[in-house]
Amino acid sequence: MSDAKPPRTPTATDDYLFDLRGYLVLENAVDPEHLNDLNAALDAFPDLGWGEWHGNVQRFDNNGAAGIELQNIVEGGEPFERLIDHPSWIRYLRHYCGEEDSYVEGLYIDECFASIRRSGGFFPVHSGGHRGALRGAFHYSHGRFRCGQVNVLLALTDIGPGDGGTMVVPGSHKSNFPHPQDMYVNESGKPVPMDNLLGAIEVHLKRGDALLFCDGISHGASSRTNPGERRVSIFRYGVSWGSTRYGYEYSQALLDRLTPERRSILEPIAKRRPPTA
Repeated sequence: MSDAKPPRTPTATDDYLFDLRGYLVLENAVDPEHLNDLNAALDAFPDLGWGEWHGNVQRFDNNGAAGIELQNIVEGGEPFERLIDHPSWIRYLRHYCGEEDSYVEGLYIDECFASIRRSGGFFPVHSGGHRGALRGAFHYSHGRFRCGQVNVLLALTDIGPGDGGTMVVPGSHKSNFPHPQDMYVNESGKPVPMDNLLGAIEVHLKRGDALLFCDGISHGASSRTNPGERRVSIFRYGVSWGSTRYGYEYSQALLDRLTPERRSILEPIAKRRPPTA
């Protein structure tokens, strides 16, 4: 299956807002049928404990208070494979973090996971331009974007007040100073709830909307107080010469069935081996 819609292309307004704010909201990015397939694939997952595997997907929560994370989710079923080069965002990624018009032009998926959050918890603020790693840094040079990593967070459920939505500090991808409430630099050394974070806004999304943002922006997630679940998938894209964040390897079965375009994003540099005898 594939999404038949023509690829979206970033506009001059998109470039202005992405440069200024560090994020964009792509409305109605994924159609309802595809969303149903994604949610059905998640429904079929067994109840995994931390660190346990299901096939080539591992439960590896980055912050236990902020819900379940299923890492390497591209191996979670065909609906997730369709997200690799989805027409609603693939041209944005090539433009912002794909080393456009260079000798190493292309993309790589640094990390991909599904997040399922129920009541309670928040994800503390992290990243920001101050002393940020090159991996997630924002750059614009000689008329081209050169971002180290750009993320696509797809809402698989509606995300409104009380749902524990993603929060960002607009413009912080260019900050020369650390956020005073960043858990890694504030005097207490303890995480500050995103709900009370200076300068942060909560991004509300409809089911099927996508939040596209530079990883260098200060971001986190608010406290979830509503019943039910908040479900998102997050695919982090970077330059073609990168490597997966946690060292996950894709199964040969997945690589063999992908289109050449999708495989080139998961494995942009083909393995070079001597001939077998």
